[in-house]
Amino acid sequence: MSILDAYKEKSSNEREVDASQKIKVGIIGTGWIAEAHLNAYNNCPDVEIVALADLIPGKAYDFAVKYGMDVENLHFYESDRELIDNEPDIDAVSVCTYNRQHAPCTIYALEHGVNVLLEKPMCVTLEEAIEIRRAELKSGKVLSIGFQPRFDENMKMVKKIVESGELGDVYYIQTGGGRRMGIPTPFGTSFIQEDTAGIGALGDIGCYSLDMVLNAVGYPKPLTVSGYKSGFFGKKPEYLDKPEYAEKFSVDDFGAAFVRLEGGIILDFRISWAMHMDSPGDTIILGTKAGMRIPATECWNGSIGGPLVIYSNCAGMPVETVIPERQNSGDNFDKKIRSFVDAVKYDLPSPVPSSQIIFNQAIIDGIAKSAEIGREVEITFPDDVL
Repeated sequence: MSILDAYKEKSSNEREVDASQKIKVGIIGTGWIAEAHLNAYNNCPDVEIVALADLIPGKAYDFAVKYGMDVENLHFYESDRELIDNEPDIDAVSVCTYNRQHAPCTIYALEHGVNVLLEKPMCVTLEEAIEIRRAELKSGKVLSIGFQPRFDENMKMVKKIVESGELGDVYYIQTGGGRRMGIPTPFGTSFIQEDTAGIGALGDIGCYSLDMVLNAVGYPKPLTVSGYKSGFFGKKPEYLDKPEYAEKFSVDDFGAAFVRLEGGIILDFRISWAMHMDSPGDTIILGTKAGMRIPATECWNGSIGGPLVIYSNCAGMPVETVIPERQNSGDNFDKKIRSFVDAVKYDLPSPVPSSQIIFNQAIIDGIAKSAEIGREVEITFPDDVL
């Protein structure tokens, strides 16, 4: 069997949906990402959205009207706690708030026996991630983190190649991505202000880039981080869709780090919302038997920018094996929602577990802390969350 045969797409059986058993869902936070959650839930015949919550008075109701929801059969609240406290039969919530509210909303829901689909990034700090993890373990409920690139067929292929042993023992990873001009101000200021976002490019798209490679190599524990971050371009009106937001910009628009992972793996990472470069480079994974190149995308979008290439030796000669791009069937965001619904209904493991993403968050937090103090930091975890 050739190496290409090993990576041919295999068919999979999808679970048949039982629409007679509906789960009741609420959406907390009705900003732009909530629309994607709503659309995906609407594609699940076994889901009934029963409540919406938003801190801004009237915003949840306006959201429902805008997207043609049956407002007569919906309940509207101005906080996550009101929703949880007044909906005793609710099964699950999507937490779609700005970053700094991810932890309190998720913890409160879990403490009250409600399953949670938490949008990325998991939160802002490692300390918050630890408290979320503790609440999840104590509750016994499903907590899944919103990393839809996990469901991309090319991302699955990256993981499959690494797990096959074709690369040998992985010892070095270079990854990242970003945009030349792509600070997300079309959606208001919640992404770019420290008091709402807490972190910028690191949390918005950096978490995806980290997940791609960490998931491929089995999510080893991060040990140390030497990080850098900056925010030069967000303060320049010419880089923003709305120039008046420049004075409100207070997070990172670029980050980089050198990370030591358990198992002797080195991770070289960089991410950007804005820079004088078209790309910070392709992702490469180096192993003792072969290396793999994952082409970068022009604007990091959760997939790959071209065919994967494996570099190895054959009969003493260097050879290259091209792994064709795989086509996705269906929408990855829909798959993210569907996998969460199935986990809730059928008591399945979390599709994107916090036991992994806490390491992702630890690296992001480590970059921020290392950048602030100007030296390498050690990352430690309490035993009760591992």
